[in-house]
Amino acid sequence: MKPHERAAIAFLLRHMLYGVAGGLSFGAVLLWQDFGQLRSLMMASEQPALWLLLLFFGLFVTFGSVGMGVGVMSLGRDDF
Repeated sequence: MKPHERAAIAFLLRHMLYGVAGGLSFGAVLLWQDFGQLRSLMMASEQPALWLLLLFFGLFVTFGSVGMGVGVMSLGRDDF
């Protein structure tokens, strides 16, 4: 792999991790605050681990994509 390709992938992964951290934080706050009784419903079900996996997978994909998009869209600026 060429150095500029490695730098581009590292750039995207770094911004994806920022988004995943945001998704993790958002999901933790949702469950901690029991927003819309979401945590109560999950824990009362027969398979709470499945519902937690689905919630956090969706948040990771969404927030990770937003993080990568913000990183790519910021490439046009000259101030970094």
